[in-house]
Amino acid sequence: MAAEEAEEALGLFTGIGLSEAKARETLRNGALSALLRRAVLQARSALGPALDKATGTLLYNAAARLKDPKHLGFLVGYIARREILTDLQLSAALEYVRSHPLEPLDVADFERACGVGVCITPEQIEEAVEAVISKHRAELLAERYHFNMGLLMGEARSQLRWADGKTIKNEVDLQVLHLLGPKTEADLEKKPKVAKARLAPAEKQKVAVVENGDMGTETKSLLEQLRGEALKFHKPGENYKTEGYVVTPNTMALLKQHLAITGGQVRTRFPPEPNGILHIGHAKAINFNFGYAKANGGVCFLRYDDTNPEKEEEKYFTAIREMVEWLGYQPYAVTHASDYFDQLYTWALELIRRGQAYVCHQKVEEIKGHNPPPSPWRDRPVEESLLLFEDMRKGKFGEGEATLRMKLVMEDGKMDPVAYRVKFTPHHRTGDKWCIYPTYDYTHCLCDSIEHITHSLCTKEFQARRSSYFWLCNALDVYCPVQWEYGRLNLLYTVVSKRKIIRLVETGAVRDWDDPRLFTLTALRRRGFPPEAINNFCARVGVTVAQATMEPHLLEACAREVLNEQAPRAMAVLEPLKVTITNFPAPKALEVLVPNFPADDSRGFHKVPFHQTVYIEETDFREEADKGYKRLAPGQPVAARRLPLGQPVGLRHTGYVITVQNVIKDVSGRVIELEVTCTKSDVAEKPKAFIHWVSVPLACEVRLYERLFLHKNPEDPSEVPGGFLSDLNPDSLRVVHNALVDSSVRSARPFDKFQFERLGYFSVDPDSEEGKMVFNRTVTLKEDPGKA
Repeated sequence: MAAEEAEEALGLFTGIGLSEAKARETLRNGALSALLRRAVLQARSALGPALDKATGTLLYNAAARLKDPKHLGFLVGYIARREILTDLQLSAALEYVRSHPLEPLDVADFERACGVGVCITPEQIEEAVEAVISKHRAELLAERYHFNMGLLMGEARSQLRWADGKTIKNEVDLQVLHLLGPKTEADLEKKPKVAKARLAPAEKQKVAVVENGDMGTETKSLLEQLRGEALKFHKPGENYKTEGYVVTPNTMALLKQHLAITGGQVRTRFPPEPNGILHIGHAKAINFNFGYAKANGGVCFLRYDDTNPEKEEEKYFTAIREMVEWLGYQPYAVTHASDYFDQLYTWALELIRRGQAYVCHQKVEEIKGHNPPPSPWRDRPVEESLLLFEDMRKGKFGEGEATLRMKLVMEDGKMDPVAYRVKFTPHHRTGDKWCIYPTYDYTHCLCDSIEHITHSLCTKEFQARRSSYFWLCNALDVYCPVQWEYGRLNLLYTVVSKRKIIRLVETGAVRDWDDPRLFTLTALRRRGFPPEAINNFCARVGVTVAQATMEPHLLEACAREVLNEQAPRAMAVLEPLKVTITNFPAPKALEVLVPNFPADDSRGFHKVPFHQTVYIEETDFREEADKGYKRLAPGQPVAARRLPLGQPVGLRHTGYVITVQNVIKDVSGRVIELEVTCTKSDVAEKPKAFIHWVSVPLACEVRLYERLFLHKNPEDPSEVPGGFLSDLNPDSLRVVHNALVDSSVRSARPFDKFQFERLGYFSVDPDSEEGKMVFNRTVTLKEDPGKA
């Protein structure tokens, strides 16, 4: 804007009551200042150069809040004629024009909706307030000025929608004063706060605020977050109310038809590519899409985006559906982009006929980047493109020799995205019927349209595709859903890229896509993470627009919360040390009752044998006890004590205390066995510690996992110059081949979960065989402080 124009606009803006600072701030917004200038000049032509501040405020709000500038003159006319006098009326007017995008507007209906010509008398306000106070008289007399006066205001205003708010407040104050009299000292005292009731455990599963990778505790449940009102999403059939939505002459008829088909039901879809395994980021997408539909009484489709046959395999289709159902969601229908290939091809022909697409021969490398040269074939005749596209379908062009491109410029500046390309690869479902396949930019929005999706939810990187999404549906005159973007979920100390995971598998760094050190969903399941923990983690991350990068220990904390309630207790020993009880109190093994959940006896017990020979952890014995060491150790006889030798310990759940008599070593001096005596536990002589043990145990293999990468961002060259493969943690997996576990787990199946007392939470691995069980440690009992 030139200096003279800027000065003129500055004068106009300050002339309607804006401060100079606010006027200059408005000038920096070119679009807003142009609209406001138009509005002020129009109002001055009707009312003269002197505009009062109330009118100026209405003009400013109209210019700032109006989404479609074509209605500006219409609204300013009502303001200038003093027919819209309050912000309440203006808000109703703005909502009306937004809800009725097609012209001409029904003036009579508009005026009814905005209260034009409605006159509320002081007598009507007095009567309405009197009725409300009469209704709440008893509470007012009891609570006096501690009563919520806003309730009175709200109820009076609901009866007189277009009444002036200040007038209503003055009348409320006056009538309350008449009823209660002046405020007393008691009225001026602050109302005491009521202590909040403690939440039941089930209510504690909430969503936390995320800041800098940490989670807070002020939370809402996932479904509470996903209810439509909380997210301010459009209602089904009101797509046109969304900012940026393109309205055409056919929009309202298409939306009416859409509502007739769906019955006003919310419809979402989860559209994965079947060329890899889902990871933790997909868990958020699953929860968002299926959860939003569930929270709002709708349905969600599982739709495979199978448009790239070169990389798609049956195992990915199967694994994706398994993971969706494992997380607790059932698709309304399982569909495929390939289900619609015939319709998509028909629409491509129509797009060419409408002059909105053309066949191009530029190479892939020529059209890469943000500023590629324009296609010399962009303006080729429609008939020629139709013939060439038919030749593409018949296989007369080699791969890369021809593409079908759409005539549009996307939000990121990318020009004419590709709609179809040639690929001589048989398709998983359609065989060799097609040698041309549609792209994401062409397929996605049209599949959403076919399935009458109401809310197309996707991550922020697809925001640049929103313009092409709306453009394509409207170019073909088909129902156009609304695309909404949300922030991705990422984790530190990992990679989730399909290409990088394949490299990890190929180099032997991990076994496969389900290696428990990865953060694919199959890997998390194999490691023992319950699906509820993953869903709770996604809920705690929150439905954010900003990208969230989280620490793995936050996911582990969610697992501990769930497993503490779900995983029955058992005892296991990772580094066994044989212990012989020389005075065992019975001629044969005893049976010991162990609670499945020590905090809740109602959840049952299991029996474990207690024999003369038991095994304890090597680390639970020391030949020399340091200060502060509380577990088993030998010592010198002390005549005054009932337990004559060393430092005794209790054996958990047995009611017995053991004391070292003799330490047996091998030729190298390593302790290989202890001989001990046992006595009944005595409350008066309670030992300093109780340790876990096993007797007549099962041999098993235990796999202990640590982070796969050493640095937080293994893909960041500034943090890891040698690339992610150079950042592997050599100690990410430790296998304990000769661990022992109590016999209560004998009948466990793959993915069954246990808490091994004092050791952590463990899950049965599918590698388990008869006679040799394999356990994966899911998480330790407490967070490692070094990881935080």
